[in-house]
Amino acid sequence: MTYSIRPMVNEDIEQVNEIDREAFPTQWPPANYRQEMQNKIAHYLVAYDDTRIFKYYTPFQKKQPNKFLWLFPRRNPHHSPKTPLLTHFYIIGFAGVWMLVDEAHVTNLAVRQEYRGKGIGELLLLASIDLANELKASFMTLEVRASNVVAQSLYSKYGFAQMGVRKGYYLDNHEDAFIMSTDMLTSPSFQEHVVQLREALKKKLD
Repeated sequence: MTYSIRPMVNEDIEQVNEIDREAFPTQWPPANYRQEMQNKIAHYLVAYDDTRIFKYYTPFQKKQPNKFLWLFPRRNPHHSPKTPLLTHFYIIGFAGVWMLVDEAHVTNLAVRQEYRGKGIGELLLLASIDLANELKASFMTLEVRASNVVAQSLYSKYGFAQMGVRKGYYLDNHEDAFIMSTDMLTSPSFQEHVVQLREALKKKLD
């Protein structure tokens, strides 16, 4: 398997923003993931491709004009305005969970277009369930667009059931959102079901 999951770090934000814009182009206002990294109830995971890297570039910091610059001219005035800073694994998807008392609320889950249909969304959802268990959540909830039957199918597969509707929830087109929730995460039936799905996913990704 060439895909791995880990907690999101600040160096991931540039790529996560790219994925967010690709997956949710009409969302307004756009998510502020730098602010989310400071949110104590927010927990983010990223999926990355072990075989690819992403190069980060940073612009030179602007400095105050030097009144003696004419005495000490720059050696290379045609130097590129950007310089490599570091390399990083190629982020292919991410998921966010807010911990609200004993409820783990999935705020978003998105995968790069080129990696969809490969089980990455399922891998992230499974990791989110594991995270919810680590955080001692009793159950999980989320909202999903009424028209997004693919996502609804995935969530149903993992034990999420429709519990209600938020009318006109999405600001871009006033589409309804289905509220979905799991049973108790500690219930033997839920845990056994997740174990079976984990094994099936592992075979799919191997």
